[in-house]
Amino acid sequence: MVRLRVALIVLLVLALILAAVWLLQRRLIYFPDRATPPLAPGAEPVTLHTSDDLQLGAWLFRPLSGTPNRRTAVLVAPGNAGNRLGRTPLAAALAAEGFTVLLLDYRGYGGNPGSPSEEGLARDADAARAFLADRFGPHLIYFGESLGAAVVTGLATRHPPQALVLRSPFTDLASAGREHYPYLPVRIMLRDNFPVVRPIRTITVPTLIIYGTADTIVPPEQSRTVADNAAGPVRVLPVEGAGHNDDYSALVADLTRQIPQ
Repeated sequence: MVRLRVALIVLLVLALILAAVWLLQRRLIYFPDRATPPLAPGAEPVTLHTSDDLQLGAWLFRPLSGTPNRRTAVLVAPGNAGNRLGRTPLAAALAAEGFTVLLLDYRGYGGNPGSPSEEGLARDADAARAFLADRFGPHLIYFGESLGAAVVTGLATRHPPQALVLRSPFTDLASAGREHYPYLPVRIMLRDNFPVVRPIRTITVPTLIIYGTADTIVPPEQSRTVADNAAGPVRVLPVEGAGHNDDYSALVADLTRQIPQ
């Protein structure tokens, strides 16, 4: 009887833990800096309009003076933390190579209204793409980092770009989550899935995949698996000794410049 009572208590505690994780899981996925960032040098504030009537602040960077304008725009979809201010080195490096750059901040990030979710981020990416397409037509490159790699991969299935650049992509969110929460039934519990391998099997545009060999957030083998499943021409660049949050700005800008226009 005592053992039964102990077992029931243990089961109750486990159920409560799982319920808490279920209810709070998005706090374990998204880590937004909600503050509106000060305008970065060279940035033009723009407003994106989503299909569910949100207005999102974003920044546009134009090619630097004296730099040949490639007449191609890069949509930058960030990872799950911070806000657009932290992506300004990347935008500056790309602008120095002659690209126009749109730094997207998702809903709930960087002073934007709303709360992040997989569906919401897809709407945000669609709004960013529509903003650029109105001005640059089909001359678009999607760049996604980590969680943003899943966002732009999904976007590419709906609106194929000229090229796709993925930094530290995971195979899907559940696989990445299982690395950090091995004792939880992550795949069963997740509401936001963010697949990458499945959709990239249908994407035929040139794809560049960059990852750090010392990445402890997204296992390098997951990024390699994404590359192995790409349907189009793919180039893979492992950065020896680099971690998940290292600055790849100059490297990404140089490689993006080599994508045929």
